Amino acid sequence: MLPVLPTSHDQSLHDAPSSRRIESAALSLHPPHTLIERAGLAVARLAVALKPFGQNAVVVAGPGNNGGDGLIAARHLAARGWSVHVLLVGPEPKAGSDAAHALGAARQAGLRLHADAQQVPRRTDLVIDALLGLGASRAPEGAFASAIQTIDMLHDAGATVLAVDVPSGLDVRTGQPLGADVVRAHHTLTFLTLKTGLFTGEGRALSGRVWFEDLGESINSTNDDRDVRNVIDGGHDVGADGSAGLLFGAGRIARWQSAFARSASSHKGRNGDVVVLGGAPTMRGAAWLAATAALAAGAGRVYAALPDDDGQPWPARPELMHWDAARWSASSDTWRDIVAVCGCGGGTAIASALSTVLHGATRVVLDADALNLVAADESLQQALRRRVAHGWPTILTPHPLEAARLLGLPSAAAVQADRLDAATQLAMRFGATVVLKGSGSIVVTPKRRLSINSTGSSALATAGTGDVLAGWIGGLWAQSPGIAPHDLACSAVAWHGTAAEGHAGPLLAADLIDAMAALHAPSA
Repeated sequence: MLPVLPTSHDQSLHDAPSSRRIESAALSLHPPHTLIERAGLAVARLAVALKPFGQNAVVVAGPGNNGGDGLIAARHLAARGWSVHVLLVGPEPKAGSDAAHALGAARQAGLRLHADAQQVPRRTDLVIDALLGLGASRAPEGAFASAIQTIDMLHDAGATVLAVDVPSGLDVRTGQPLGADVVRAHHTLTFLTLKTGLFTGEGRALSGRVWFEDLGESINSTNDDRDVRNVIDGGHDVGADGSAGLLFGAGRIARWQSAFARSASSHKGRNGDVVVLGGAPTMRGAAWLAATAALAAGAGRVYAALPDDDGQPWPARPELMHWDAARWSASSDTWRDIVAVCGCGGGTAIASALSTVLHGATRVVLDADALNLVAADESLQQALRRRVAHGWPTILTPHPLEAARLLGLPSAAAVQADRLDAATQLAMRFGATVVLKGSGSIVVTPKRRLSINSTGSSALATAGTGDVLAGWIGGLWAQSPGIAPHDLACSAVAWHGTAAEGHAGPLLAADLIDAMAALHAPSA
């Protein structure tokens, strides 16, 4: 049993159907009740590790195997001398099932089993949430909603909450609450597979620290995401192991650094050019942040293509150069191989230049205002889609509201309701690599496995950090023109998140650039 994060290598992620298939395969290899006994024991062991001086526990157990795990954990804790109260919710489990076995053993052990939440102590050291598991697909109601409210009350009274497999009330795929009632766990112990919903959307906050237990099966794969079947199930690529995606982390930084280490004879001409198209007069800072990030990432030369450019030097960054607007009118052969980072505070003033870029630049990053312009202009959408036929890759970096505009959805909430599907729809619609930003940023490229970022923190929730990410992507891309855009995006997103980890309070965007640059050091 180990904590999942931080992770130095990619790990497979699963939804409910693929998790059930793996669970069924594992169950077929063992005598009845073997795996549920292992799972319950693992829950008890983690409980003791988390609360080594604990004496009191409340276990909230539903009617399924998730509840069975909790009942077995309760039995082991009671055997260690803990005072354990069990709140049973829902109907009796089916005779002969694993859950029925666990309930029978709990009764035989003399555990205190309650059907009324009023009989549960108002304070306790630990709460084990074993109410709902993989099978939950709708908002908890009735006794189940009341049980979650009891867990919530104990949480607020100071108890540590340990969720079994997934916090009750959380959608195991999307990471969004199924309804108004959802468990806020400090820790989640998940079995056999890592579930997508634990690592994106609200799942990261609601799951707390995630632990993984393979129950002795060694099933969770760490395959490279290029080992995929050329099968798309509802728009989602499926891994060779049946997984729904990959979880990546800081290991992506080292992979990029190893693949594109500079030689002793390296010079700026070998490290590519980036042009940042943005920075309207009232939003110069956004372009400045993106351009500075591209420089810090290692691009050889970085230019700023500013509307109404006054030609004045940029504050504290004399390395940045100006891009004369007349150059867009020159033959595209003179600028085709630049990396164009577009948006970044450009407003509507960049519309004409954006069209030129989409029709001519071989590598383009679209962020912020560039995405809003595309969303509002069918001709720009067509130009974006036509890039696929030319073999010109594009990376889109929307936040949820920008993604909603591109998809014609009414609000950011509509995207957040199913981040995985929204990112996939965007990638398929425009034939691009999409980075849907937010907690557990999602990277999707057609015919590549959906990938979820495990790095980052709420310190990144400040103005300008998205501009920094766009510029960093551009800076890395300038140095590695042959890299697959999906791999590039994962490396940049991991870099961006890793730089913010451990930071206390909000991280200013300019300071984020310095923190990202520090990760260039060999010790990183």
